[in-house]
Amino acid sequence: MRVFRGHSRPVPAPVALAIGNFDGVHLGHSALVGRLAGYARDHRLVPMVLTFEPHPREFFAPGSAPARLSTVREKLELLAECGARQAMVCPFNARFAALSAEEFVEQVLVLGCRVKHLIIGDDFRFGRGRSGDYAYLQQAGARWGFTVEAMGSVMVDGERVSSSGVRRALATGDMEHAARLLGRPYIMDGQVLHGQKLGRQLGFATANLRIKHNPLPMSGVFAVEVSGLDDKPLPGVANLGVRPTVGGTTRPLLEVHLFDFDRDIYGAHISVRFVHKLRDEQRFPNFDALKAQIAADAAAARAFFKL
Repeated sequence: MRVFRGHSRPVPAPVALAIGNFDGVHLGHSALVGRLAGYARDHRLVPMVLTFEPHPREFFAPGSAPARLSTVREKLELLAECGARQAMVCPFNARFAALSAEEFVEQVLVLGCRVKHLIIGDDFRFGRGRSGDYAYLQQAGARWGFTVEAMGSVMVDGERVSSSGVRRALATGDMEHAARLLGRPYIMDGQVLHGQKLGRQLGFATANLRIKHNPLPMSGVFAVEVSGLDDKPLPGVANLGVRPTVGGTTRPLLEVHLFDFDRDIYGAHISVRFVHKLRDEQRFPNFDALKAQIAADAAAARAFFKL
C-alpha cells in the first residue's frame, strides 16, 4: 500500500475513495472497502482510503476518548488486506478541524485526493461543526464531478457492527464475540524488544512487545496465536497489562510465551491474535505464587488449543 501523509500534494491518479476512522477495521469497514475495491476495478480507478490521526475524538476530548483498537500501522495493514491500494492519513489538528465542509471537499477530496467516486458509512459527518453529510456530498459531487454512495450498516446476529461494539466485547473479555464483529480474532502488532528477562527466571521465556495502545481496550491473560515467525500461526499464552506483581510499568506491555519454541526473535515484528481470555490481570503476593499461576495459565491455554 502507498501511504500519503496529509493532503497538501495531490495523489498521482484519480481515485475511488472511502473515508472513515476505520478503528479496528471491523466487518462494516471491510465491507465498505471491499465495495470500494470492486468499484475501482470496474471503473479503472485506484481504490484509496482517507483516515485521520489522531482519532478526532482524541483531539477534541483527549481525557474521555475511547480506547483505540488499532495503531495506524495495524489499521493500514488491515485495510490493504481488504483491497485498498492507497491511503491518505490526514493529521487531525486545529487547522484541519477548522476546515468548513466546503473547504474539506475542495482542498481534501477534490485537490488532494482527486476523487471520482466516494463511498461513506451511513453515519459519516465532516467539516467544522460536523456540518457536512451525505446530502451535502451529493450536491458537492454534482459541482466538482464525483459521485457518492453511502453504505448501510452491517449486522451480525441482529447487532449493528461498530467499533464501540468491538470495544464492549473486548472490555468484557468476550473474545469470541469480538471476533464475530471483526471477522477475525482481535490483533495487536509490535516489535519484540529486550525485557528484564523475568520470564526466564520464572521458567516461561516471553517475547515482549511495547504496545502503543494507551489506554488499553482490554487487559488480562489470553490464549493467543502469533504470526510473523513461521509459515503458520504459533500458539501461546500472553499477558497484556502493566505487570502489577513485579513493580508495574508506566506503559502497557504485551508478554507472549510461545509453546515449544526456542529461537532468538529480538527485533522481529509479530502479530498477536487474541483468541480466548483466560483471566483478568492480577497482583500476586510473591514470585512463587506468580510462577504457579503462570504454569496454570500455560496449561489452560494448551488445553484450549488441545495441545
